[in-house]
Amino acid sequence: MEKLAFQYVHENGGLDSEESYPYQAKDNLHCFYNASYNAIMVDGYASIPSGSEEDLMEAVATMGPISVAIDASHDSFQFYQSGVYYEENCSTEWLNHAVLLVGYSYSDQDYWIVKNSWSENWGNNGYIHMAKDRNNNCGIATDASFPVIL
Repeated sequence: MEKLAFQYVHENGGLDSEESYPYQAKDNLHCFYNASYNAIMVDGYASIPSGSEEDLMEAVATMGPISVAIDASHDSFQFYQSGVYYEENCSTEWLNHAVLLVGYSYSDQDYWIVKNSWSENWGNNGYIHMAKDRNNNCGIATDASFPVIL
């Protein structure tokens, strides 16, 4: 899922900054991409071994934020507000939403710190704490990758 975005950035020679090209949640807008405003250039991407939460943890600790695909189809995800999210009926294979894994924490319950794209009004200021080391819950470690930056 997220690999298509990395491929697009690579093929188009880079990506504008959010300042020069702010997100607009509207359909059928004309593309205003201008390569002179590129904030980053991508040479490709690297994938994390599928299903390995241990490799995912190492990658986010050493490489920084990681793109992950998850199953976000459940109401419990759509209406998440706080706490450590665990959905017993989540799929590890049917992935329908790309999010950004930014870290992890060890507390009473281990969890991943994940940034969603649904605004700061969703979840915990735009973030969700997803259960870690719970058999790849919601597929968080199924399809994970990060860009190779030039």
